[in-house]
Amino acid sequence: MQLVEPRKRRKPSLTPMIDVVFLLLVFFMLASRFGADVAIDLPLSAASAETYQGPPRLIDVTPEEVRLNGVVLSEEALLAELGPLMLSHDDAIILRPRDAADLQRVVEIMEALGAAGYETLVLVE
Repeated sequence: MQLVEPRKRRKPSLTPMIDVVFLLLVFFMLASRFGADVAIDLPLSAASAETYQGPPRLIDVTPEEVRLNGVVLSEEALLAELGPLMLSHDDAIILRPRDAADLQRVVEIMEALGAAGYETLVLVE
């Protein structure tokens, strides 16, 4: 009769478990949302029942500067210079991004105008 030697027990490999955990981590990172969405109310129609009245109010937004009717101003001076051009806070102000101004820059100007009480902002291309 031959005696059978017991085999040494192999330790399980952790590599497949690490691979699965890594894949789950990547999946949840790609599937999750990392920021809160913020909605900005913009008029959807340029058509209006009222005709445009008053002096021009065109704000060009560039990455470095802000121009009101072609005149370069700081953001603080923009609000001061815009006041005399407005007949009321409901008058339309036209915003036009220029020279590859990013969306964040335009939103900052829109928020500053909104905080100053200007309600009708029209974003043009």
